[in-house]
Amino acid sequence: MAQRGMKFGIFLAPFHRLGENPTLAMARDMELVEWLDWLGYDEAWIGEHHSAGWEVIASPELFIAQAAERTRHIRLGSGVTSLPYHHPFLVAQRFVQLDHMTRGRVMLGVGPGALPSDAYMMGIEPVHLRRRMEESLDAILRLLRCNEPVTMQTDWFELREARLHLAPYSDPRFHIAVASTITPFGMVAAGKHGLGVLSIGAGLPGGPEAMAAQWRIAEETAAQHGATMNRKDWRIVVGMHIAEDDEEALRQVKAGERLETTSYFEETLGRVPGASKDPVRDGVNALTTLVGSPDTAIRVIERLLAASDGGFGAVMFRAHEWANREQTMKSYELFARYVMPHFQGSVAPLVGSNNWIRVNRRRILGNNVEAVRRAFTDTGRAVPDEYRYRTVGAQDVDPAAEG
Repeated sequence: MAQRGMKFGIFLAPFHRLGENPTLAMARDMELVEWLDWLGYDEAWIGEHHSAGWEVIASPELFIAQAAERTRHIRLGSGVTSLPYHHPFLVAQRFVQLDHMTRGRVMLGVGPGALPSDAYMMGIEPVHLRRRMEESLDAILRLLRCNEPVTMQTDWFELREARLHLAPYSDPRFHIAVASTITPFGMVAAGKHGLGVLSIGAGLPGGPEAMAAQWRIAEETAAQHGATMNRKDWRIVVGMHIAEDDEEALRQVKAGERLETTSYFEETLGRVPGASKDPVRDGVNALTTLVGSPDTAIRVIERLLAASDGGFGAVMFRAHEWANREQTMKSYELFARYVMPHFQGSVAPLVGSNNWIRVNRRRILGNNVEAVRRAFTDTGRAVPDEYRYRTVGAQDVDPAAEG
């Protein structure tokens, strides 16, 4: 079920094991984005986190500003800006500035905040996070229209005849996407305004089975509010690691995946340990992980497309360091060389051209070989051995033997 024009990129939380040099970790993140830009990946979404030790980037905007100067094509988004932590006027102002600084390559990803510990330190009760996100998103979208002053008051921010003194560089504005996990909230928020979606929950157990139902929620909500949803703006976030064959890929990531899962998600964040004895292999079977050969990655993406009941526009890989640096960088290269073209429509014309030559080789190439031979004989020169034969169908025959 391959489709033309699919986009690929990363969702960079980032994840770096506790105890490593954080300065070098952020430098590796930047190096990765530069590598992806060179390989032709479409997008990189940068996370915002403030606690727990593993996800070390606190300001996606600062990272995006530097990455924009070190890349040429890749689009850069916040993955995501936790709206309850910021005054919406300042979020709008910062991303309008980045829209100009990147010449339209910036994207705003929004969410309520992923780590309860972040909200706790700022004195925000978890039950208020989603409401605050909705209120902030409403304010940001009104400000970005730049058509009238915005006056709005909530229990945590106020706007008094607020207006942006700089309009977005993009027309009418930069792209905005809402993060969605396992609850309907993200899809409802995206549908209300007709925004893009980052389906982070697609990479969790049960995520692929829920994809179609989740998208229907967004479409139904959009219809209720006079908006429309575009599947091209629907991004599926999954884990990925590619090697030459399935077993080698699984071997490369086994130890790193176990360290991240047990140390961070289970022992730090309190996720209940899974019962699987081989979670990565089981994740491939469950469509939540693309670990294996390029052919395996193609099959998993095709199965995800089928599960979505209509398709999606992009696959974002949850950036990790399960394998070593060399293996990780090669993984992205293998995917760009052998998997991306399958879903972007760039290989089919080449295959078609090759097949056409193969089928019509006698008709097309036979006379050309004869013409080259005559270029020698007509000038009284001997024909080199490589031109003593001419192509006939699938066989090469000696012209003298044809009688």
